[in-house]
This record gives sequence, structure tokens and C-alpha cells, in this order.
Amino acid sequence: MRTHFCGLVDETLIGQTVTLAGWTDVARNQGGVCFIDLRDHEGIVQVTVELDNAQVFAIAASLGYEDVLQVEGVVRARHAVNDRLRTGKVEVIASAITVLNKAAPLPFHAHENPGEETRLKYRYLDLRRPQMQRMQRTRIRLVQALRRYLDARGFQDIETPILTKATPEGARDFLVPARMHPGEFYALPQSPQLFKQILMVAGFDRYYQIARCFRDEALRADRQLEFTQLDMEFAFVGERDVQDFVEQMIRAIFAEVIDVELAAPFPRMSWAEAMRRYGSDKPDLRIDLELVDVAELVKDCGFAVFTAAAHDAEGRVAALRIPGGASLSRKQIDEYAAHAAKYGSKGLAYIKLSEAGEVASPIAKFFAQERLAALIAHVGAGNGDIVFFGAGGYNTVCDFMGAVRLKAGKDFGLVSDGWRPLWVTDFPMFEWDEQAQRFVALHHPFTAPAVDDIAQLRAHARTAVSRGYDMVLNGNEIGGGSIRIHRPDMQSAVFELLGIGQQEARAKFGFLLDALNYGAPPHGGIAFGIDRIAALMAGTDSIRDVIPFPKTTGAQDLMTDAPSPIPDEQLAELHVQVRGGEK
Repeated sequence: MRTHFCGLVDETLIGQTVTLAGWTDVARNQGGVCFIDLRDHEGIVQVTVELDNAQVFAIAASLGYEDVLQVEGVVRARHAVNDRLRTGKVEVIASAITVLNKAAPLPFHAHENPGEETRLKYRYLDLRRPQMQRMQRTRIRLVQALRRYLDARGFQDIETPILTKATPEGARDFLVPARMHPGEFYALPQSPQLFKQILMVAGFDRYYQIARCFRDEALRADRQLEFTQLDMEFAFVGERDVQDFVEQMIRAIFAEVIDVELAAPFPRMSWAEAMRRYGSDKPDLRIDLELVDVAELVKDCGFAVFTAAAHDAEGRVAALRIPGGASLSRKQIDEYAAHAAKYGSKGLAYIKLSEAGEVASPIAKFFAQERLAALIAHVGAGNGDIVFFGAGGYNTVCDFMGAVRLKAGKDFGLVSDGWRPLWVTDFPMFEWDEQAQRFVALHHPFTAPAVDDIAQLRAHARTAVSRGYDMVLNGNEIGGGSIRIHRPDMQSAVFELLGIGQQEARAKFGFLLDALNYGAPPHGGIAFGIDRIAALMAGTDSIRDVIPFPKTTGAQDLMTDAPSPIPDEQLAELHVQVRGGEK
């Protein structure tokens, strides 16, 4: 049907007859001549139809946007070169045009940028747009490069089950009724975690998989119900073995796919330091702003919000200096307070220093003059700056002050260019869930603690550190992993600390505990978010742009109208009864 791709026609083909196939990107009838920009997945070439070929000219004059064509013609050098096109030095003089399919009037044109709802409803048209083609190709090159890199280094690509056992310990599982086992269900995997650990027990040593994963959770720009991970696992390794290997891999992949040289080596930062300095366990180091602890300077002031947090062993009072921030109006300051409230803040105090050095602040009255001056000096504020303060529980203050830091960095143009990767290490082993009154795992229940002594872990569970690690790039966690628990007694102890009793542990994870009993080697691994890395490489804020058929934030597929009701007869076959109202 075609001899060449449109976007690959060049000067080497001048004088030759070619057959092309593609879509009408633009058709221009200029009276004595018609010009067609013919597009396929490789690009655009100009097709010229001259008036002396009356039959072909009539077809060309009738063409509309996105009509599908087959064109035969001779390649000729263009008189007016178009430097914006790879094919801009040549054109194809059409001798025959066949309309393979007429396109109906379009809801939008390939060169427009419609609203996201329209884009997702007509995703096939959206994906034809040049910028979407570019982003999808970036993702394709990323996956190809990862496979080549790992295949060449002895990793084994092993598929793990999609229909598996429900073991909810975090996000909700998607459940699948088991028709042949009435009343029982499979779950779609949130990750291949347990299977890849069992592959290490089975002696496969180095595993990887480009894995589809599923989590029934709220969506946002960087999260989907179904997503793709690069999962990896290594036997007989420690933290640095895993980290050093995958760091080299990520540097190589960025260089190959988008010609970017990342720092070598990546800096390392403990979780505690990241939270203290940046209020985040995935700090964006392109923003040169840091939180400063001021509890010692405010514990005796007259402002009860500060003093309560300063005297609380689990509290924090933190300050953030924003250079040039004195330009903020009261309305804009209120917007920062509203932004902080989304992350748990009950109020955002501030001190504004005018260019003349005058202090404007609703909290200044609570400080003696010399103590206020000492506070301002401690945070490094100068004329023209604003200082925001947050007080409350330590992690809550980190969350909302970290969010204020990111907003200020963007608002004031303080995000530097380039790529700033780092490792965040030494995560807490557990978090205390006040509502459930129990510990929950910060990474997952299979992450090994830094201490190898069970009694010591039990005695110091609140402060225990794990052997977990995350790779962060420009404020995005692109990979997370850990050294795993390989001893059954330690795994049982961790389950116990998480409030998972022996009976529940056997019901949910008995197969893992059994496997660990039969000579499990020390092992560890990591998983990288393919969607997130592809989005960073493509320069988009939303992973939906690099996923061919994503869901909306309302968890719907607008193109196929999924999810949708299921007929009663089909539900009966699955032994499922639906309760609740109509959609």
C-alpha cells in the first residue's frame, strides 16, 4: 500500500516514484495548484497537485481534514524550502490520489488544544496531535532502552500473575469474582512485590518486569487506577548494591532517551534531614529555599500556638523565608494560608519586612523587640522578604510548610533549570495511625528494619529505621525500594507490630512465610514508575499525557464509557448481587 513513510521522504529520493499513505493534515486549493500536507507517524510531507491533472486535482480540491489517502507521485526538490519540516526540501508531485476513508467533521483539529474531557472522549484524535505523538514516542523509547539495558546485564524478564490473592495493606484492591469458586475473589496486583521476592527464594537471582499494576484509589495528575512499573529484584545484595546499579541505569537511560546527563553520583539524604530542611520526603532541590526550626526562639513568646508546639516533644515550629516576598498583598497571603490548609494547617503566621526594614506582622506584638530581631536574624530574612511560620505536630507542619515552599518557588520564579536527582534513605519503619491506634508500614510490611534484633525492634518500634530508599528527581519520587525481610521470624514480628495476628498473617501471607522458611537469600529491589519518568522526560506535568488511554480524575474512561453496568444474567453467573442505587 505504500513504499515510504511521509516523514522520511528526502533529497535522496528526488526523481523517484513513491507511494505514500496517511492523513490530510492541511489541504490548500490555490486555484492553479493544490497543496496537501500528508501526515503519518513519521511526519509530514507536502504533496503538490497540478491543474493539468484534472481528475487528481478534483479529488485534492474536495479533501477535508483527516481524510485518509494513498498518494502516488514523483519526488521533486521544493522551490520554497520549509526549514520547519524534516521533509522541507522536497515535495511529491501527485500522479494519483485514492481516498481510503473520508473523515466526518471533527470535534477538534489536530493542531488545536481542546479541553481534557474532549481530548479523552476522542482520544484517537488526541493521539494524532504532534505533541501527543512525541510524548508517546518518548515513553516507547524509555521502555525499549530499559529492556535493552537490563537484558544486557543478565536480568531475567519474568511475568507474574494478574489474577492473584487479595492482601489489602494500603490502597484498596480491585476485586475480580471467581466464577468457578462462588463467593471468592481474585485481586488485581497493586505490585508484583511478593512474587518477585518468591522468585529470589526460587534462585532466579536478578529479575525484572515491565508490570501493569492496579490500585483503587483517588486520582490526580500523577496517579492512575492502572499504571506501569519497572519492577526489579536482586538476590544477595545490600542497599548500596541496588542503589549503585539502578543509579547507573537511570543515568544511562536519560542520556540515551533525551540526551540528558544526570549528576554522578546522586547525592544522598536521610528521610529525617529531607523532612527537616524541605518538609518533604521527595524534595525538589531546584528550589533553593529551606525550612528553619525556630522552636527555641518562640517557646517563651506570648503566642499560644507557637508555645504549645514548641513545648510538645512531637511538635514543630518552622519558618520559611521567601526573598522578595514582601511584595505579597494581604489577599495573596490569604491564598498561601488557604493552600497550607489543604495540607493540614490551621493557620499560617507571617512577618513581612519592607524595603525600608519596617515590620508588618500580626504576631509581632507577642515578641519583645530584641527577641523579634533575633528571630528574623535566625531565619536570615532581610528587607523586602516575608517569613511564613507553621506550628503544630511535626509531620503536619512538614506537610503544609513543604507545600508552601513549593508554591513560593513557582510563584517567585525560584525553580532553577536542569535536573536534580537524589536518594532519600533511612525511612522510618512505622507510622502511628491515631485513628486505628496501631502502627502502619511506611513503605510496605516486607521492608527490612535497620536493626537485626527482634527484641530491639519491638522495644524501639516508634523510632525504628527501615532499610528503605527512594530515588527522587525534581521533586518527584520516580523509584522506591528496600532490602526485604528474608527471615520468617523477623517477618512474623513485623506483622505482629503492625497489628496482624498469627491467624490473619497465615490467611493473607502464609505462602510467603512458608517460602521464607526454605532458605530465602538476603534480597532487595526497587520499582520505578514508568508513567512518571516518561512524563518528566516529555516535559509534561500530567502522566495522563504519556498514557495512551488514561482514566479521568473521576475514574472513568470517557472514550469507552467505562465503568458500565453489567446485566443481571452475567452477575448471576458470577454469584454477585449489586446493592445500591443506579449510576
